Amino acid sequence: MSTTQSILNHEAIRSASYSSQPYPHFLGSDFLDPATLDDLRQDFPDITKTGYLTVDEVGLKGAFRRLIEELEGPELTEVLSQRFGMDLHPYPRLTTIRKWSAAKDGRIHTDGTSKIMTMLVYMNDNWDEGGAGRLRVLYDENNFEPYACEVPPTMGTVFGFLRADNSWHGHTSFAGERRVVQIAWIKNAAELERKVRRNNFAQKLKGLFSR
Repeated sequence: MSTTQSILNHEAIRSASYSSQPYPHFLGSDFLDPATLDDLRQDFPDITKTGYLTVDEVGLKGAFRRLIEELEGPELTEVLSQRFGMDLHPYPRLTTIRKWSAAKDGRIHTDGTSKIMTMLVYMNDNWDEGGAGRLRVLYDENNFEPYACEVPPTMGTVFGFLRADNSWHGHTSFAGERRVVQIAWIKNAAELERKVRRNNFAQKLKGLFSR
């Protein structure tokens, strides 16, 4: 693989299906260059914990390191700014990585007010679990059906949404391998630092109680 080859296909976001209802979101496919997929599979971090880990908590190497660098670059932020019609450049980013889901994950929620926007990039070769583990854009805090959009967590699927008081989302219970990278644009540096500390603390607690 060429070291200059771009991993991200920004056109996947530009051409993605978009809706403002019940809150602004898009769903696209083929976000990752097919020529890089084998290297991304091989270089995906060897994570054993459930939940999201920050990039500082995992070992980044090879193609996966380059993926993170591109996701955190200004070009992607510009593409998303155009897609949502708002300038995301002033906001710091928090990138987290998940390999394993626990059965309790996926409960319906809105993101906290410190988040401006969230984007998810899925990296699973296939998904044979029916509706389980498929993120849904929801109309309220109580029901998984009806839903406005369902996101297949398959390789190269990209999903993004603006945080709002009604940005309800979640997935039905799934336990097992579910690879995804999440990038969140945060209100300010202080909120970013707070979220990193809280995430790190949560992971330490998981480590203690899993022994």
